[in-house]
Amino acid sequence: MKAALAAAVWSGTMLEGYSPMTQALLGTLFTWGLTAAGAALVFVFSSRQKRILDGSLGFAAGVMLAASYWSLLAPAIDMAEDSGKYGSFAFVPVAVGFTLGAAFVYFADLAMPLLGVGADPHIALALPPESKLAKEKAGEPSFPLSDEEMTIRIDKIENGDVYQRRRGPHSGSSDGQETGSKQQEEVSHAGSSWRRIVLLILAITIHNIPEGLAVGVGFGAIGKTSSATFESARNLAIGIGIQNFPEGLAVSLPLRGSGVSTWKAFWYGQLSGMVEPIAGLLGAFAVVLAEPLLPYALAFAAGAMVYVVVDDIIPEAQVSGNGKLASWTSILGFVVMMSLDVGLG
Repeated sequence: MKAALAAAVWSGTMLEGYSPMTQALLGTLFTWGLTAAGAALVFVFSSRQKRILDGSLGFAAGVMLAASYWSLLAPAIDMAEDSGKYGSFAFVPVAVGFTLGAAFVYFADLAMPLLGVGADPHIALALPPESKLAKEKAGEPSFPLSDEEMTIRIDKIENGDVYQRRRGPHSGSSDGQETGSKQQEEVSHAGSSWRRIVLLILAITIHNIPEGLAVGVGFGAIGKTSSATFESARNLAIGIGIQNFPEGLAVSLPLRGSGVSTWKAFWYGQLSGMVEPIAGLLGAFAVVLAEPLLPYALAFAAGAMVYVVVDDIIPEAQVSGNGKLASWTSILGFVVMMSLDVGLG
Protein backbone atom coordinates (compact mmCIF):
# COMPACT_ATOMS: atom_id res chain seq x y z
CA MET A 1 0.00 0.00 0.00
CA LYS A 2 2.87 2.40 0.81
CA ALA A 3 4.47 1.74 -2.57
CA ALA A 4 1.17 2.31 -4.35
CA LEU A 5 0.63 5.55 -2.43
CA ALA A 6 4.13 6.79 -3.28
CA ALA A 7 3.59 5.95 -6.94
CA ALA A 8 0.26 7.78 -6.92
CA VAL A 9 1.83 10.91 -5.41
CA TRP A 10 4.70 10.80 -7.91
CA SER A 11 2.39 10.33 -10.90
CA GLY A 12 0.12 13.07 -9.55
CA THR A 13 3.05 15.49 -9.51
CA MET A 14 3.71 14.68 -13.17
CA LEU A 15 0.16 15.86 -14.04
CA GLU A 16 0.67 19.38 -12.77
CA GLY A 17 1.47 20.90 -16.14
CA TYR A 18 -1.59 19.53 -17.94
CA SER A 19 -4.95 21.21 -18.54
CA PRO A 20 -7.77 20.68 -15.99
CA MET A 21 -9.64 18.44 -18.44
CA THR A 22 -6.61 16.18 -18.94
CA GLN A 23 -5.91 16.13 -15.21
CA ALA A 24 -9.52 15.17 -14.51
CA LEU A 25 -9.42 12.40 -17.11
CA LEU A 26 -6.16 10.92 -15.84
CA GLY A 27 -7.22 11.31 -12.21
CA THR A 28 -10.48 9.43 -12.76
CA LEU A 29 -8.74 6.77 -14.83
CA PHE A 30 -6.57 6.26 -11.76
CA THR A 31 -9.63 5.86 -9.52
CA TRP A 32 -11.15 3.44 -12.02
CA GLY A 33 -7.91 1.44 -12.01
CA LEU A 34 -8.04 1.05 -8.23
CA THR A 35 -11.66 -0.08 -8.51
CA ALA A 36 -10.49 -2.80 -10.89
CA ALA A 37 -7.66 -3.70 -8.51
CA GLY A 38 -10.14 -4.11 -5.68
CA ALA A 39 -12.45 -6.20 -7.84
CA ALA A 40 -9.48 -8.43 -8.71
CA LEU A 41 -9.29 -9.53 -5.07
CA VAL A 42 -12.19 -11.83 -5.91
CA PHE A 43 -9.49 -14.16 -7.29
CA VAL A 44 -7.90 -14.28 -3.81
CA PHE A 45 -10.64 -14.01 -1.20
CA SER A 46 -13.57 -16.30 -0.51
CA SER A 47 -17.08 -14.90 -0.72
CA ARG A 48 -17.51 -15.78 2.97
CA GLN A 49 -14.74 -13.45 4.16
CA LYS A 50 -17.15 -10.67 5.07
CA ARG A 51 -14.90 -9.40 7.88
CA ILE A 52 -12.32 -8.22 5.35
CA LEU A 53 -14.97 -6.61 3.18
CA ASP A 54 -16.69 -4.83 6.08
CA GLY A 55 -13.41 -3.51 7.43
CA SER A 56 -12.50 -2.21 3.98
CA LEU A 57 -15.88 -0.54 3.58
CA GLY A 58 -15.46 1.15 6.95
CA PHE A 59 -12.04 2.45 5.89
CA ALA A 60 -13.54 3.73 2.62
CA ALA A 61 -16.26 5.58 4.53
CA GLY A 62 -13.70 7.40 6.66
CA VAL A 63 -11.64 8.35 3.61
CA MET A 64 -14.68 9.76 1.81
CA LEU A 65 -15.82 11.81 4.81
CA ALA A 66 -12.38 13.39 5.25
CA ALA A 67 -12.03 14.04 1.51
CA SER A 68 -15.47 15.66 1.43
CA TYR A 69 -14.35 18.31 3.90
CA TRP A 70 -10.68 19.02 3.21
CA SER A 71 -10.79 18.68 -0.59
CA LEU A 72 -14.31 19.93 -1.37
CA LEU A 73 -16.13 21.82 1.38
CA ALA A 74 -13.16 23.86 2.62
CA PRO A 75 -12.31 25.20 -0.88
CA ALA A 76 -16.02 25.87 -1.51
CA ILE A 77 -16.28 27.97 1.65
CA ASP A 78 -13.10 29.89 0.75
CA MET A 79 -14.41 30.63 -2.74
CA ALA A 80 -17.73 31.88 -1.43
CA GLU A 81 -15.97 34.15 1.09
CA ASP A 82 -13.36 35.43 -1.40
CA SER A 83 -15.98 36.33 -4.00
CA GLY A 84 -17.37 39.08 -1.75
CA LYS A 85 -20.87 38.51 -3.12
CA TYR A 86 -22.36 36.90 -0.05
CA GLY A 87 -20.87 38.79 2.89
CA SER A 88 -21.78 37.12 6.15
CA PHE A 89 -23.97 34.69 4.19
CA ALA A 90 -21.05 32.98 2.45
CA PHE A 91 -22.28 29.70 3.86
CA VAL A 92 -25.47 29.84 1.74
CA PRO A 93 -24.07 28.59 -1.62
CA VAL A 94 -22.18 25.84 0.18
CA ALA A 95 -25.25 24.77 2.15
CA VAL A 96 -27.41 24.85 -0.99
CA GLY A 97 -24.90 22.87 -3.05
CA PHE A 98 -24.37 20.33 -0.27
CA THR A 99 -28.11 19.77 0.11
CA LEU A 100 -28.64 19.46 -3.64
CA GLY A 101 -25.84 16.89 -3.86
CA ALA A 102 -27.43 14.71 -1.20
CA ALA A 103 -30.86 15.17 -2.80
CA PHE A 104 -29.46 14.08 -6.17
CA VAL A 105 -28.39 10.69 -4.83
CA TYR A 106 -31.60 10.33 -2.82
CA PHE A 107 -33.89 10.92 -5.79
CA ALA A 108 -31.68 8.80 -8.02
CA ASP A 109 -32.27 5.94 -5.59
CA LEU A 110 -36.01 6.60 -5.65
CA ALA A 111 -35.97 6.54 -9.44
CA MET A 112 -34.48 3.05 -9.58
CA PRO A 113 -37.78 1.19 -9.01
CA LEU A 114 -39.46 3.41 -11.62
CA LEU A 115 -36.83 2.34 -14.14
CA GLY A 116 -37.31 -1.33 -13.43
CA VAL A 117 -35.16 -2.11 -10.40
CA GLY A 118 -37.28 -4.14 -8.00
CA ALA A 119 -40.25 -4.27 -10.39
CA ASP A 120 -39.43 -7.24 -12.63
CA PRO A 121 -39.79 -10.71 -11.09
CA HIS A 122 -37.36 -12.15 -13.64
CA ILE A 123 -34.43 -9.94 -12.62
CA ALA A 124 -31.69 -11.94 -10.93
CA LEU A 125 -28.49 -10.08 -10.17
CA ALA A 126 -26.48 -9.96 -6.97
CA LEU A 127 -25.06 -6.73 -5.62
CA PRO A 128 -23.75 -6.27 -2.05
CA PRO A 129 -25.73 -8.61 0.26
CA GLU A 130 -28.41 -7.44 2.65
CA SER A 131 -28.47 -8.05 6.37
CA LYS A 132 -28.62 -11.50 7.85
CA LEU A 133 -31.81 -10.48 9.65
CA ALA A 134 -33.55 -9.65 6.40
CA LYS A 135 -32.48 -12.96 4.91
CA GLU A 136 -33.73 -14.87 7.94
CA LYS A 137 -37.10 -13.15 7.76
CA ALA A 138 -37.40 -13.99 4.09
CA GLY A 139 -36.29 -17.57 4.72
CA GLU A 140 -33.47 -17.28 2.20
CA PRO A 141 -30.31 -19.39 2.26
CA SER A 142 -26.92 -17.80 2.78
CA PHE A 143 -24.18 -17.74 0.14
CA PRO A 144 -23.58 -19.50 -2.13
CA LEU A 145 -26.85 -19.28 -4.09
CA SER A 146 -27.74 -21.05 -7.29
CA ASP A 147 -28.40 -19.10 -10.45
CA GLU A 148 -32.14 -19.54 -9.99
CA GLU A 149 -31.98 -18.12 -6.47
CA MET A 150 -29.97 -15.00 -7.23
CA THR A 151 -31.56 -11.74 -6.16
CA ILE A 152 -30.99 -8.13 -7.01
CA ARG A 153 -29.57 -6.32 -4.04
CA ILE A 154 -29.02 -2.60 -4.07
CA ASP A 155 -26.88 -1.85 -1.03
CA LYS A 156 -29.62 0.10 0.66
CA ILE A 157 -32.11 -0.65 3.43
CA GLU A 158 -35.06 1.68 4.03
CA ASN A 159 -37.40 1.23 6.98
CA GLY A 160 -36.12 -2.30 7.41
CA ASP A 161 -37.14 -3.33 3.89
CA VAL A 162 -34.53 -4.47 1.41
CA TYR A 163 -34.88 -3.68 -2.28
CA GLN A 164 -35.15 -7.21 -3.54
CA ARG A 165 -36.96 -9.16 -6.22
CA ARG A 166 -36.77 -12.89 -6.76
CA ARG A 167 -37.52 -14.84 -9.88
CA GLY A 168 -41.13 -15.74 -10.58
CA PRO A 169 -43.05 -18.56 -8.91
CA HIS A 170 -41.49 -21.16 -11.18
CA SER A 171 -38.20 -20.66 -9.29
CA GLY A 172 -39.42 -22.59 -6.28
CA SER A 173 -41.03 -25.45 -8.19
CA SER A 174 -40.26 -29.04 -7.36
CA ASP A 175 -37.94 -31.15 -9.45
CA GLY A 176 -40.83 -32.96 -11.09
CA GLN A 177 -42.85 -29.89 -12.07
CA GLU A 178 -43.14 -29.00 -15.75
CA THR A 179 -41.52 -25.64 -16.61
CA GLY A 180 -42.37 -25.31 -20.29
CA SER A 181 -40.48 -26.00 -23.45
CA LYS A 182 -36.72 -25.66 -23.70
CA GLN A 183 -37.06 -22.97 -26.34
CA GLN A 184 -39.28 -20.85 -24.11
CA GLU A 185 -36.80 -21.20 -21.26
CA GLU A 186 -33.94 -20.05 -23.47
CA VAL A 187 -35.91 -17.03 -24.68
CA SER A 188 -36.87 -16.13 -21.10
CA HIS A 189 -33.27 -16.53 -19.92
CA ALA A 190 -31.95 -14.36 -22.75
CA GLY A 191 -34.53 -11.69 -21.99
CA SER A 192 -33.66 -11.57 -18.32
CA SER A 193 -29.91 -11.59 -18.99
CA TRP A 194 -29.87 -8.30 -20.84
CA ARG A 195 -32.10 -6.73 -18.20
CA ARG A 196 -29.59 -7.81 -15.55
CA ILE A 197 -26.78 -6.05 -17.38
CA VAL A 198 -28.81 -2.87 -17.90
CA LEU A 199 -29.88 -2.70 -14.27
CA LEU A 200 -26.37 -3.38 -13.01
CA ILE A 201 -24.97 -0.55 -15.14
CA LEU A 202 -27.76 1.74 -13.92
CA ALA A 203 -27.16 0.97 -10.25
CA ILE A 204 -23.39 1.33 -10.31
CA THR A 205 -23.58 4.46 -12.48
CA ILE A 206 -25.76 6.27 -9.96
CA HIS A 207 -23.52 5.37 -7.05
CA ASN A 208 -20.22 6.26 -8.76
CA ILE A 209 -21.16 9.57 -10.38
CA PRO A 210 -20.46 11.58 -7.18
CA GLU A 211 -16.88 10.32 -6.93
CA GLY A 212 -16.01 11.04 -10.56
CA LEU A 213 -17.74 14.40 -10.35
CA ALA A 214 -15.77 15.30 -7.22
CA VAL A 215 -12.43 14.59 -8.91
CA GLY A 216 -13.38 16.57 -12.01
CA VAL A 217 -14.63 19.55 -10.01
CA GLY A 218 -11.50 19.42 -7.84
CA PHE A 219 -9.16 19.71 -10.83
CA GLY A 220 -11.37 22.27 -12.55
CA ALA A 221 -11.28 24.51 -9.48
CA ILE A 222 -7.47 24.69 -9.26
CA GLY A 223 -6.21 28.22 -8.73
CA LYS A 224 -9.62 29.74 -8.02
CA THR A 225 -8.81 30.18 -4.33
CA SER A 226 -5.89 29.62 -1.98
CA SER A 227 -7.22 26.26 -0.80
CA ALA A 228 -8.16 25.02 -4.29
CA THR A 229 -4.67 23.82 -5.21
CA PHE A 230 -3.34 21.10 -7.46
CA GLU A 231 -2.17 19.22 -4.39
CA SER A 232 -5.68 19.29 -2.95
CA ALA A 233 -7.20 17.93 -6.17
CA ARG A 234 -4.48 15.29 -6.45
CA ASN A 235 -5.04 14.18 -2.87
CA LEU A 236 -8.77 13.99 -3.50
CA ALA A 237 -8.17 11.68 -6.48
CA ILE A 238 -5.86 9.52 -4.37
CA GLY A 239 -8.40 9.39 -1.54
CA ILE A 240 -11.26 8.41 -3.82
CA GLY A 241 -9.00 5.83 -5.43
CA ILE A 242 -8.29 4.36 -1.99
CA GLN A 243 -12.00 4.11 -1.18
CA ASN A 244 -12.73 2.65 -4.63
CA PHE A 245 -10.45 -0.28 -3.84
CA PRO A 246 -12.87 -1.97 -1.42
CA GLU A 247 -15.81 -0.72 -3.49
CA GLY A 248 -14.74 -2.93 -6.39
CA LEU A 249 -14.49 -5.88 -4.01
CA ALA A 250 -17.91 -5.03 -2.56
CA VAL A 251 -19.43 -5.72 -5.98
CA SER A 252 -17.33 -8.67 -7.17
CA LEU A 253 -17.28 -10.70 -3.94
CA PRO A 254 -21.07 -11.08 -3.49
CA LEU A 255 -21.43 -11.83 -7.19
CA ARG A 256 -18.91 -14.63 -6.88
CA GLY A 257 -20.70 -15.98 -3.84
CA SER A 258 -23.97 -16.01 -5.77
CA GLY A 259 -22.65 -18.40 -8.41
CA VAL A 260 -21.27 -15.98 -11.00
CA SER A 261 -17.93 -17.07 -12.46
CA THR A 262 -14.80 -15.43 -11.05
CA TRP A 263 -13.97 -13.63 -14.30
CA LYS A 264 -17.51 -12.29 -14.69
CA ALA A 265 -17.53 -11.16 -11.07
CA PHE A 266 -14.26 -9.29 -11.68
CA TRP A 267 -15.64 -7.73 -14.88
CA TYR A 268 -18.74 -6.38 -13.17
CA GLY A 269 -16.67 -5.22 -10.20
CA GLN A 270 -14.31 -3.11 -12.29
CA LEU A 271 -17.27 -1.91 -14.35
CA SER A 272 -18.49 -0.09 -11.25
CA GLY A 273 -15.74 2.52 -11.75
CA MET A 274 -16.14 2.99 -15.49
CA VAL A 275 -18.51 5.95 -15.16
CA GLU A 276 -16.06 8.01 -13.11
CA PRO A 277 -13.90 9.29 -16.02
CA ILE A 278 -17.08 10.47 -17.78
CA ALA A 279 -18.41 12.22 -14.68
CA GLY A 280 -14.95 13.68 -14.01
CA LEU A 281 -14.72 15.25 -17.47
CA LEU A 282 -18.22 16.69 -17.13
CA GLY A 283 -17.38 18.14 -13.72
CA ALA A 284 -14.15 19.77 -14.90
CA PHE A 285 -15.80 21.10 -18.07
CA ALA A 286 -18.68 22.62 -16.13
CA VAL A 287 -16.59 24.49 -13.57
CA VAL A 288 -14.13 25.78 -16.18
CA LEU A 289 -17.02 27.33 -18.12
CA ALA A 290 -19.05 28.53 -15.15
CA GLU A 291 -16.64 29.75 -12.49
CA PRO A 292 -19.34 31.46 -10.34
CA LEU A 293 -20.89 28.03 -9.81
CA LEU A 294 -17.74 26.60 -8.24
CA PRO A 295 -18.85 26.87 -4.58
CA TYR A 296 -22.10 25.15 -5.49
CA ALA A 297 -20.35 22.47 -7.57
CA LEU A 298 -17.77 21.60 -4.91
CA ALA A 299 -20.41 21.47 -2.19
CA PHE A 300 -22.70 19.43 -4.48
CA ALA A 301 -20.00 16.80 -4.91
CA ALA A 302 -19.37 16.77 -1.15
CA GLY A 303 -23.06 16.39 -0.34
CA ALA A 304 -23.44 13.50 -2.77
CA MET A 305 -20.40 11.71 -1.33
CA VAL A 306 -21.48 12.18 2.30
CA TYR A 307 -24.97 10.90 1.51
CA VAL A 308 -23.55 7.77 -0.12
CA VAL A 309 -21.36 7.17 2.95
CA VAL A 310 -24.17 7.62 5.48
CA ASP A 311 -26.93 5.91 3.51
CA ASP A 312 -25.06 3.08 1.76
CA ILE A 313 -21.50 2.33 2.83
CA ILE A 314 -21.79 2.54 6.62
CA PRO A 315 -25.04 0.51 6.84
CA GLU A 316 -23.60 -2.12 4.50
CA ALA A 317 -20.49 -2.45 6.67
CA GLN A 318 -22.58 -2.88 9.83
CA VAL A 319 -25.06 -5.63 8.88
CA SER A 320 -22.84 -8.71 9.15
CA GLY A 321 -21.82 -8.43 12.78
CA ASN A 322 -18.57 -6.56 12.15
CA GLY A 323 -19.82 -3.14 13.23
CA LYS A 324 -17.04 -2.38 15.73
CA LEU A 325 -14.37 -3.29 13.20
CA ALA A 326 -16.03 -1.11 10.56
CA SER A 327 -16.28 1.81 12.99
CA TRP A 328 -12.58 1.70 13.90
CA THR A 329 -11.47 1.29 10.30
CA SER A 330 -13.65 4.33 9.49
CA ILE A 331 -11.70 6.34 12.06
CA LEU A 332 -8.45 5.04 10.58
CA GLY A 333 -9.56 5.97 7.06
CA PHE A 334 -10.50 9.47 8.19
CA VAL A 335 -7.13 9.99 9.88
CA VAL A 336 -5.23 8.66 6.85
CA MET A 337 -7.07 10.95 4.43
CA MET A 338 -6.77 13.95 6.75
CA SER A 339 -3.03 13.35 7.10
CA LEU A 340 -2.71 12.91 3.35
CA ASP A 341 -4.52 16.14 2.59
CA VAL A 342 -2.85 18.25 5.28
CA GLY A 343 0.60 16.68 5.11
CA LEU A 344 0.88 16.56 1.31
CA GLY A 345 -1.24 19.61 0.57
